[in-house]
Amino acid sequence: MVILSGDDVRRALPMRDAIEAMRTALARLSAGECTVPERAHVDAPEHAGVALVMPSYVPAEERMAIKVITLYDCNPDRGLPRIQAVVLLFDATNGSPLAMMDGATLTAIRTGAGSGVATDALARPDARHAAIFGAGHQARTQLEAICCVRPIASASVYDPEAAAAERFAREMTEKLGIAVTAARTPSTALDGADIVCTATVSHTPVFSDADVHPGMHINAIGSYKPHVQELPAATVARAHVVVDFRDGALSEPGDLLIPMAQGLCGPEHIRAEVGEILLGRKPGRTSSDQITLYKSVGVAVQDLAAASAAVSRAIAMGIGQSVRL
Repeated sequence: MVILSGDDVRRALPMRDAIEAMRTALARLSAGECTVPERAHVDAPEHAGVALVMPSYVPAEERMAIKVITLYDCNPDRGLPRIQAVVLLFDATNGSPLAMMDGATLTAIRTGAGSGVATDALARPDARHAAIFGAGHQARTQLEAICCVRPIASASVYDPEAAAAERFAREMTEKLGIAVTAARTPSTALDGADIVCTATVSHTPVFSDADVHPGMHINAIGSYKPHVQELPAATVARAHVVVDFRDGALSEPGDLLIPMAQGLCGPEHIRAEVGEILLGRKPGRTSSDQITLYKSVGVAVQDLAAASAAVSRAIAMGIGQSVRL
């Protein structure tokens, strides 16, 4: 089997390739061509941690994958990553293990790529300014992905830790060749933004609904628990809501469940899965002043698609280590 480190995954899976892999995966998901069992949660509340086990099977790829990912909110204070993960890829025709790779890097890339697909389907074609909430690894791939699908000329980043926002701005300006600035407040971050990405661990909304203007597109990827929300309930209620996976969206994220519990909207407020838009079964943006929202909970088939693409390219490039179990 092939072993890929985080650096190997980054080299083998550039963002544009990841976006194309996510287009195919999300379309197959909405077409009913994937097996995606409900992910299992193992909580360690005394350590502010949780482990998720995410299996998937795609017959068309003849691949199975299992991701085990841990999220420990206190890890940054310990000098450890908040997100750590391993992805195992199998040959579905005989059950043989094909690869094992760093899942944290893969998760960041595939989550950003999913938002890239959603942005391409929902954001205005003339979108040029982005606002990013959060300054971690996930926030970086969010900005990178939207720059792949829209002519982004500038971006603002807000993080409660000002030094993290300044570091993000410097690094992403150099990496992407656009002007990225650190915003002092959420309101200034949203000023003039066409596309907004929230990639935080906040349990409460990170900006005010009053600062959300017509025509904006929002990618929300941070909230995955019922009591956690990054977005104002009022913003969700007035947005055209699209998700990656309807079943997960109706059971996990507080961004959607809290407004529903408050009576501001119901399950029918989820207008489509991204894959349904890609397949032409549901509309995307219907007017230039519409507020569109992509809520991602993450789907195991995304990990499978990203892992399969990374392994194929890694083998072609001679990247990684080959081991015999």
